[in-house]
Amino acid sequence: MKKALSLLLVVMMIFSLAACAKQETPAPSQQPAETPAAETPAKPYKAALLLNGTLGDKSFFDSANEGLAKLRDELGKDVFDFKVEQMGATAADEPKWTPTLLDYCESGEYDVIIIGTWQMIEGLAEAAEQFPDQKFIFFDETFDFSSGNYNNIYNVLYKQNEVSFLVGAAAAMMTTDSTLPMADPSNKMIGFLGGMENPIINDFLLGYIQGAKYMDPEIKVAIAYVGNFYDSAVGKDLALVQYQNGADVGYNVAGSAGLGQIDAAADAKKYAFGVDSDQAALLPEKADFIPTSALKNVGNSLYRAIKLDMEGKLGYGSAEKLGFAEGGVNLVKDAHYEQMLPENIRTKIDELEEKIKSGEITVDTAMGKSTEEIEAIKASVQ
Repeated sequence: MKKALSLLLVVMMIFSLAACAKQETPAPSQQPAETPAAETPAKPYKAALLLNGTLGDKSFFDSANEGLAKLRDELGKDVFDFKVEQMGATAADEPKWTPTLLDYCESGEYDVIIIGTWQMIEGLAEAAEQFPDQKFIFFDETFDFSSGNYNNIYNVLYKQNEVSFLVGAAAAMMTTDSTLPMADPSNKMIGFLGGMENPIINDFLLGYIQGAKYMDPEIKVAIAYVGNFYDSAVGKDLALVQYQNGADVGYNVAGSAGLGQIDAAADAKKYAFGVDSDQAALLPEKADFIPTSALKNVGNSLYRAIKLDMEGKLGYGSAEKLGFAEGGVNLVKDAHYEQMLPENIRTKIDELEEKIKSGEITVDTAMGKSTEEIEAIKASVQ
């Protein structure tokens, strides 16, 4: 009996000690631990690039696309992204240009819609009026802000006449240079191939003529227009005629149609200056016929404009014109250029560029000139 009582007391002591230990251990909280709220990722800035043409021109539209692609690569798709709409360039494509623009506005999906060229002016004005909260970047043609309240449009232009002055000067020096294997020093003729005759293309032309005459007042310039910016076969035929008639240096300012001039130069064993993109780099199989290219830095200008807009600093409701000083235009001066052109020509080109930047040389422009004035300048080199 005593043993049983002793055993019972021992068991009771063990349970008592366990209960005390349990009370000394704080009870775990019944509330789940708080976790930081997941941050909602910021919506990326989105742009739509609407082309009244197609990519693959190795020129104007490709430059625009590359500028936006560069910005996306730099910032990442979570910060900036864009979509390209290739609307086509033919007469059959034109009726869909404005409706497509309006559809993009209607979607409300894009922070900015980017379009360019003189052919889109009316469509842009209509879209900007119907969608006053939609922002637009319009490039490569002057928009008339005085015709309404267009505080949602930023207009970027280029001093293509400045870089064309250098091309004209180089062409005039090349055509009489006996050290160049594909030049005929016995004549003084160079060529110019435009896409369509409009103020921008004539601005290229007047700078080209002025630069050529600056170097040689007796220079002759064969001038032709394709009638569009996509028909490279017609561009080739027109350029071949210029080469056959004595031009040994040409300048294509015709988008995809201008690729025909480069083909013609290769066939005729002559020279053709590129435009808008580094066409010697893009067409390596024809690089031996392309001394260099005049760049209208569309891509750089769009890259710059989007970055300014993301910072809230883009000048909507106004136009801005970019030349040498602003990085809007330049002449490709790389190892290929140094290989193609003699040192005396390159030195002169550098000198002329500095004179343009300093204002010592004022380059003529087609902007604001009448048809009669432009025709008179053309006639001076015929």
